Amino acid sequence: MRKFLVVLDDSRECLNAIRFAAMRAAKTGGGVEVLAVIPPEEFNHWIGVGDLMREEARERIEAHFEVFAKWMRDKQNIDPELVIREGDPITEILAQIKDDSEIGVLVLGAGTDKKGPGPLVTQLVRSSGSSPIPITIVPGDISRERLEAIT
Repeated sequence: MRKFLVVLDDSRECLNAIRFAAMRAAKTGGGVEVLAVIPPEEFNHWIGVGDLMREEARERIEAHFEVFAKWMRDKQNIDPELVIREGDPITEILAQIKDDSEIGVLVLGAGTDKKGPGPLVTQLVRSSGSSPIPITIVPGDISRERLEAIT
């Protein structure tokens, strides 16, 4: 089964990327894998404090994921997978793509502010010529109705 890989973070554009991936998966018989990456700088403390912070980050990610997963199950009949990795986001995204041969498309949401589409989109698009899979970039301010029409 082909899977759409979506990166879960705290950005507003993440919502549209998740919607797009779920709608495309539902219409094409695919699946959705949601990847959350915990950056290493969050744990540069004493070992015990770092472990506690890591566990709290995982709990936040799982709670955040469950909101989206419920919508995918209820509205799109898709049961998404959650993968949590630790490290540099770009490195971990590429590693996940390499590790899971069923991933067929990376879906990213583009930011809408004056700073540009966001660091993930910027860095991954720069190297997209050598990407092993296509990258779909979903505009951060696209409406739900428009997403439904194009998926």
